[in-house]
Amino acid sequence: MDADAAQSRIEELRSQIRLHDQAYYVEDHPVISDREYDRLYAELKELEAEFPQWITPDSPTQRVGGRPIDEFEPWTHRVPMQSLDNTYNAGELRAFDTRVRRGLALESVEYVVEAKIDGVAISLTYENGMLVMAATRGDGQVGDQVTANVRTIRSIPLRLATEAPPQRVEIRGEVFMTRSGFTRLNAERVRSELEPFANPRNAAAGSLKQLDPGVTARRPLRMWAYAIGDWNGGAQSPPMTQSELLTLLSAWGLPVQPHHFVAQGIEEVLRRIDLILADRPTLDYETDGAVIKVNDRAAQQQLGSTSKAPRWAIAFKMEAERAETQLEAISIQVGRTGTLTPVAELKPIFLAGSTISRATLHNEEEIRRRDIRIGDWVVIEKAGEIIPAVVEVNRKRRTGRELPFSMPKTCPVCRGPVTRLAGEVAVRCENMDCPAQIKRRLLHFGQRAALDIEGLGEKLVDQLVDQGLVHSPADLFQLTLPQLVALDRMGEKSAQNLIDNLDRAKERPPSRLLFGLGIMHVGQTAARNLLAAFGSIDALAEASPQQLQEVEDIGPVMADSVAQFFRSDHNRATLEQLCRAGVRLQNTVPKTAGPPELHTMEGQTWVLTGTLTEFTREQAKAEIELRGGKVTGSVSNKTDYVLAGENAGSKLDKAQTLGIAVVSEREFMERISPASPASKSPVPSSPPPKDLLPGFEA
Repeated sequence: MDADAAQSRIEELRSQIRLHDQAYYVEDHPVISDREYDRLYAELKELEAEFPQWITPDSPTQRVGGRPIDEFEPWTHRVPMQSLDNTYNAGELRAFDTRVRRGLALESVEYVVEAKIDGVAISLTYENGMLVMAATRGDGQVGDQVTANVRTIRSIPLRLATEAPPQRVEIRGEVFMTRSGFTRLNAERVRSELEPFANPRNAAAGSLKQLDPGVTARRPLRMWAYAIGDWNGGAQSPPMTQSELLTLLSAWGLPVQPHHFVAQGIEEVLRRIDLILADRPTLDYETDGAVIKVNDRAAQQQLGSTSKAPRWAIAFKMEAERAETQLEAISIQVGRTGTLTPVAELKPIFLAGSTISRATLHNEEEIRRRDIRIGDWVVIEKAGEIIPAVVEVNRKRRTGRELPFSMPKTCPVCRGPVTRLAGEVAVRCENMDCPAQIKRRLLHFGQRAALDIEGLGEKLVDQLVDQGLVHSPADLFQLTLPQLVALDRMGEKSAQNLIDNLDRAKERPPSRLLFGLGIMHVGQTAARNLLAAFGSIDALAEASPQQLQEVEDIGPVMADSVAQFFRSDHNRATLEQLCRAGVRLQNTVPKTAGPPELHTMEGQTWVLTGTLTEFTREQAKAEIELRGGKVTGSVSNKTDYVLAGENAGSKLDKAQTLGIAVVSEREFMERISPASPASKSPVPSSPPPKDLLPGFEA
C-alpha cells in the first residue's frame, strides 16, 4: 500500500472507530462486536506504525500516549468554575424561585431540571474542534491540567463532530463511574489486595488524578457534559437556552445526561425532581438529587452570581441514609499479601435495606486521624449506597471508657513480625507461611477467574491448611484420595471430584494461572496482555521492568511488582513445583492467536436471563467475552443464543418465538470447559422444548 492509499484508509478507519465509540460509550448501543472493533483498531495501529507521517493528535490510537508525570501543572480557568448553593427541601426551592422571579420581574420562570451526578467536575477546552486542554475545577480559579488522563476516557471525543466548530469553546461536565464499573473495579482491587474505593465518586476522583495515564485508561470512567464556560465563536453565537445548549453538545458528539427536563414554574420543577428521585434505584450511576437552572441564558446573565455561586441555579440534594450504632470492637483481617486491615465490629443495625454489623476502617492512619475508639458511638452510612462506612464519631456520647486503637506489633494469626514500608500506610505480615495468607492465596488461586477449581471452598481450604496438607498452591496438585477422604465431611465421591477438577485446572490458559498467583496490581486483563506478549510464564519471569513496560497497559508500578515477584526464591520454587505437577505454563498456540478454547464464541451475540446459580451475571459475561462473544441486554433477530437461568421471563419467551437457541446453565458450563467436546463445536441451532427447562415463567 502506498502512502496516499494508506492515508485514505487511515481516515476511513478513524471515522469508523469514532462512530463506534459514539455508539458504545455515548449512546450505549453498540452496533459491532468487541472483536470486530478490535480488528479495526489493530489495523489502524498497524497502518500508523508503517506510515507515521499520518498520525494526528485526534487519532483514536493516541488516547493513551502519555508517560507518567511527576506532578500536575496548574491551569487558570478563563471563566471561574463556581460551585452551586444547596437546598434540601421544597420550601427552600420555592424561596429560590421567589428570588429568581423577583430578580427578573416575572410571574413564572422556565427552568431546566437535570439529575445531579455524583462525580468530579471537569473543564474541556476545544480549539477549532480539537481537544487541547482538560482541567479539574480545583478552587474554582485554578485547577490541575489532566489532559493526558481525560484523553483516555472514550466517551469524550478528541474532535467535535461538526464541520463548523467555534474557534475556542470550553465545555464543562462531570466525570463519573457507573455503579457496575465501580463494582468490577473494587472486585479487581480486592483480588489484588488493594484498598477498595469507598464509593464511585472517590474512585472517579482518584482515577482522574493518576500521574500515570495508563492507570486512568484501565478505570471505567464516563463523562456527561452540561455547560459551557469560555466561548470564542467568532460570528457564531452560543445557544440562547440551556435546553438548546444540551442539544448542541449532544450533536457535537458529547455525552449528555438523559434525565433532564424543561419545567414551567417551580411546582413543575418539584414534580420533575420527584420523577428523577423515583428512578434512582434503576440507574447505573450515582445521583444525589437534581440541579435546577433558569433556562434562558440571557436571564442567567441578568441574575449574575455571588462570589461563590450563580444566582440562576441551585442544587437540590438528598442526604444519604445514616444510622448511629456502637463500635464494639476492632478486628484484624489478614489478606493474601499479608496486609492487615482493621474492621469495625458494630452492634447490628438495619440501614438502607440490610443489617450492618461490620464496616471497613481502612488503616491505622485513618483511625488515628479521625480519633475512632473502641466503644465509640459512630454514624454509619452506606457510602455510595453500597459499602458500609464509618463517617462520623459522636463524641458527645463518650463516657471516658472508650479505648484508643493501635495496630498489633505481630500478626494476629501467626504471631510473626509486621512491617510498614516507607511511603505506605499498609501494615503487612512478613511471614509468607502465615496460615491466613496461605488460605487467602489458595482461595484466590482456585477462584473461577483463575484456575476455576470447583469444590475448593473456604471450609475445605481451612482444613487443608490447618492440618498441614497444603502450604502453597502447588501442594494442591499433590493431594491424594486417602488424604482428602480423611477430612471432615469429605466423602470418596467428593474427594475424587476435587482431584478430577485439579487435573482439569492444569490445562487452563497460563494467563489465568498468572492471575491466580496473586501478584500485586496484576488483574485479569494485565495477565492476558503479559502472556500474549511473552508467550510463557518462564519467559515472563526473566523479563526486566523495562521490557515489561513495553506491554500494553503495563506501567512502572505493575512492572516493578511483577519483576519483584519473580525475583523471590519462594515464588520461583512454587513455579518449579507447578511445572513438575504438569500445570500449563506456556501458550500452546502462537502468541497473537490465543488459546483455541478462547475462540469458541467468536462473533456470537448472547443474552442472559433468569437467575444463575453457578455464576454471577458478570462472571458469565466475562466467560463469553473471553471467548470472543458479546453480551447484550435484549433479545432480537441478531441474538445467537440465550443463556437461561431459573425463573427466566419474557426474554426466554421472545427467544423461543424467534427460534433462537436457548442454553441452560449446565450446558453453558460444559461449553466453557476446555475438556468438553461442546467447547469445540457449535451450540445446536434449535432451542430445546420449553418442557425441558423446568421452572421458567413468563
